[in-house]
Amino acid sequence: MLNHKLANPVFDVVLPYFRDSVFWVPLYLFIMAFVTLNYGKKGWWWAVAFLSTVAIADLMGTYAFKETVQRIRPCSEPGLMGNVRLVIQQCPGGYSFVSNHAANHFALATFAVLTFHKVFKQWIYLAYLWALLISFAQIYVGVHYPLDVLAGALLGVAAGTLTASVYRANFGAPVPVT
Repeated sequence: MLNHKLANPVFDVVLPYFRDSVFWVPLYLFIMAFVTLNYGKKGWWWAVAFLSTVAIADLMGTYAFKETVQRIRPCSEPGLMGNVRLVIQQCPGGYSFVSNHAANHFALATFAVLTFHKVFKQWIYLAYLWALLISFAQIYVGVHYPLDVLAGALLGVAAGTLTASVYRANFGAPVPVT
């Protein structure tokens, strides 16, 4: 349903960008620059924890799940040929379960929410909308099943919670440098 019934020209153009990690690099760099410039030493450690969060989610997704489960992507599944709309130029290599895009972005969103929820109040929760849109794009373009994305999101929340707990135990909540 998500791959076919919601198909429209706007999503066909926009959503492939949402799933492209390179597209988001300026945002990631802005966030890390903003935090390091405004939060001093805690900001530098926050940036290290931010990067560690992605590394943990990505490595767990690849080695604990993808390489173990070895689920074929819907765009490569012979039994689904002709039934999956591939909106990007080619089906990525590798396995489908779990979605590392979902894991990585939900990990970053969770880490950001748990470390900055008191500073940015309700606005920080937009991080989850961002992660959800990226995750939805994975299904829409035909490279993941919904369960891949759900499992990736859960893995990401766990990774983000872990790194936020370690960060807060060592540095507390970020406080702007005045």
